[in-house]
Amino acid sequence: MASENNFMRLLSMLAGVALLVGISVEVLTGNHHTYSSWYLWLQFVVCLIFILDFAHSLMVGSNTYRRVVPNVIFLLLSIPYLNIMHWLDLTPHRAVDVVLSALPLIRSFIAMGVVVEWLIESRISRIFGAYIFTVAGFTYLAALIFYDYEIGRNPHLNNFGNAFWWAWMNVTTVGAAIFPVTAIGKVLAVLLPSLGMMFFPIFTIYVTNLYTTTKKK
Repeated sequence: MASENNFMRLLSMLAGVALLVGISVEVLTGNHHTYSSWYLWLQFVVCLIFILDFAHSLMVGSNTYRRVVPNVIFLLLSIPYLNIMHWLDLTPHRAVDVVLSALPLIRSFIAMGVVVEWLIESRISRIFGAYIFTVAGFTYLAALIFYDYEIGRNPHLNNFGNAFWWAWMNVTTVGAAIFPVTAIGKVLAVLLPSLGMMFFPIFTIYVTNLYTTTKKK
């Protein structure tokens, strides 16, 4: 049973990595208007793996309220909405496309975060590892979305490196000399500093605790 759980965790993590790599390639090489057929199929396969993981967790886990509710949320995040819209020949606004494609990515971050916690033994280190992973992952995702929307519209944005630098400067609340010109970019410019202000105190607490523990030893 434990080996099956570990296998599903590893499979979900690999699917999440594949999806993250896929959306990176799609954003950096695509036309910024429609998604490629290969990426749609990749997202569909990854979503099927996440749904399989959901079914497995229901079969082997205790169906308590505290377990069922998060699993249902995971299921909603695992549905291939982008593929369903494509099969129905619906062409929503690009902003809707981005939201639909980001839902499985959120699920993939959760899957990879669970494996990070699983690989680390110390509880304090687990919290810190999950914190680093969350900040790095969502900052990278924000850089991708910012690049996808701002490239060609923002004269100060020349490549993805600029977008990545912009995202990190905003999450550290320092700010960057690149100002967003699209609505999505402006929303990200608000969300990233908010994320930084929420998570950086955790880093301070961890370092303080590590120093105190080391000093006592």
